[in-house]
Amino acid sequence: MVTRIWIVFSLIIYTFSCQSKKKEISDEPEMPAVMPEKVMNVAFLIVDGVYNSELVAPMDILHHTVFHTEKGMKVFTVAPDRDPVTSFEGLRILPDYSYLHDTLPEIDVLVVPSAEHSMDTDLEDHALIDFVKTTGQEADYVMSLCDGAFVLAKAGLADGRESTTFPSDIQRYKDTFPHLTVHEGISFVHDGKLITSVGGARSYDPALYLAELLYGRKAAEGLGRGLVIDWKLSEVKYVRVDKEGKKQSVKNR
Repeated sequence: MVTRIWIVFSLIIYTFSCQSKKKEISDEPEMPAVMPEKVMNVAFLIVDGVYNSELVAPMDILHHTVFHTEKGMKVFTVAPDRDPVTSFEGLRILPDYSYLHDTLPEIDVLVVPSAEHSMDTDLEDHALIDFVKTTGQEADYVMSLCDGAFVLAKAGLADGRESTTFPSDIQRYKDTFPHLTVHEGISFVHDGKLITSVGGARSYDPALYLAELLYGRKAAEGLGRGLVIDWKLSEVKYVRVDKEGKKQSVKNR
């Protein structure tokens, strides 16, 4: 009899312990939303060979902010010129602006999706790198998807910051920029104004994170539902580097 009571008691304690741990992981304190006082302009840099997923996923999320908060984001594309840009998968895109020939709107967020030549010839395009460097220095946030991190690093925007890139290109990223602190095994890294991600299907994560950072959890979860994504930041594995002491916060799936 005593043994049975002890077993039942042990099961109750174990169940309570598991529920407490689950709550500890899922009930992450909500980040205080920045709540910008203006509509934020978000420029997506596109070049021939841009990958569809890394362009369309964050654009979907950030464009739809206008339906979930009073002042959302205005998204547009920027390319070297106004000629059609052809994605790696064959999608033809008409750029909204040329950074070589047009006067651009103020850019609050610069997004650099991965492209076919992000790791080689794009890094030798001085006009492109100069545009990224100048714009990134003035923007409030700079985001890369997949190998777009190579472009940001070449422009010096990852210096002194921690970052990541496409999983199979991590070693090449480290070899190309040996002075950087690079993370792997996570979805994205947020350090200061810099947000770098692994890309692919995870390209939604950093965009939803930025939406939650700016507009709050309710807005981000609403954005997720609109794309049938069960968004919970507490279930995403990422690194956030705090402003003071560069303390890293890692969340586990």
